[in-house]
Formats: sequence, structure tokens, C-alpha cells
Amino acid sequence: MVMQQEATVFVVDDDPAIRKSLRWLIESVGLKVETFELASEFLQSYLPDSPGCLVLDVRIPGMSGLELQEKLRERGYDIPVIIVSGYGDVPMAVRAMKAGAIDFLEKPVSDQVLLDYIQKGIERDIESKQNRLLNKELVERKSSLTRREHEVMEHVVAGLSSREIADLLNVSFKTVEAHRAKIMKKMKVKSVPKLIQMDLQIKGHCAPKFNN
Repeated sequence: MVMQQEATVFVVDDDPAIRKSLRWLIESVGLKVETFELASEFLQSYLPDSPGCLVLDVRIPGMSGLELQEKLRERGYDIPVIIVSGYGDVPMAVRAMKAGAIDFLEKPVSDQVLLDYIQKGIERDIESKQNRLLNKELVERKSSLTRREHEVMEHVVAGLSSREIADLLNVSFKTVEAHRAKIMKKMKVKSVPKLIQMDLQIKGHCAPKFNN
């Protein structure tokens, strides 16, 4: 809910009348709005940690809307983009969608249709940012494991029993059980299935470092 309230809709369009109209429309549903005439202005001011979405025209002076999309992707910014243009064509739409746009809408666009896409974009961005925060926390938890605990954890999530792990590592059963208890505590889980789920999520994110 907090992220939803903090969300901002960014509008980039060189037509002042359209910027004014979109500001009125978006603010009418209680959302924050920032408008820009040039893509370069938006790129300079955008803070990627802020939740929101981008309503972007294609044909604007200087850096085009599609070029802005490419710049955002190069910088690793995954803000949801809604392309709104009066000069749409199939190749342009395909390029925009391949670059990650939620949709390519031709002007004039129904107010409700645009608001629906904006809401969809904000929800997607909030979910993405929440997942990144969770991934960061999980990586930090796993990074707190010692190398031996990490080794034991890899065998646990692979489905081996404590006795099998003990035989494999040439240590006692009690030693493995002690490591397992510490792993569960550090990872803040109470079951092996949950530990496996966390490990899969971490490995899909990045490789953590471990304490000696």
C-alpha cells in the first residue's frame, strides 16, 4: 500500500496540451504525475528506486521514445513503459514491445483504457521492486553461512538425508544435524521445502558470497 501511494506516473510528450490533459486525467484518480517535454530531461531526473510507470510518446524532438526505451534498458532500469503515439506502425510497435513496453497505444486513447494500463504498470513495477528487496534479503541470509554450512545446505536442498551428508562429508551425524539447525536459523525457515524454495529464488537472482 505504501509503494502504491508513492508511485509516480511519468509522462514524456512534446505536446504541452497533451501533457496538461494527461496530468489532469492521472491526478483525477489520485496518482502522482511528473511531465517532461524531452526524453533526455526524464532520463536525467529519473530515480530507478521510485515505483511507477512511464507514458511515452514515440516522436519527440531529440531522443525519440524508442531510443529512450533502449537507454533505460542499457542502464538496467525496468520501469514499465506504455507507448502512446499518433504515428504508430507495425515495425515501430514490434520494436517497442521487444524493448519491454507493456503496450503500444494509438492516439486518441480512451481515458479508461490508458488508466487501466497505468495501473497495470504500477502494480508490475511494485511487484518487481518487492521481489528485488526480497532477493537481496535472501542473498544476505545465505551469505551469512559459513562455507561448511553452505556445503551442507547444498546437499540438503538436493534431497540428501543428514546421514547421507555425514557419510559424504566424512563427518558425524550430529555434526551435520548441528549445521542443519544453524542453517535453518540463519535462513529463517522451519522446513526443508521452504529452504529449497528460497535457494531456488536466490540462484535465479545472483550468486552470494559466504563467510569462512
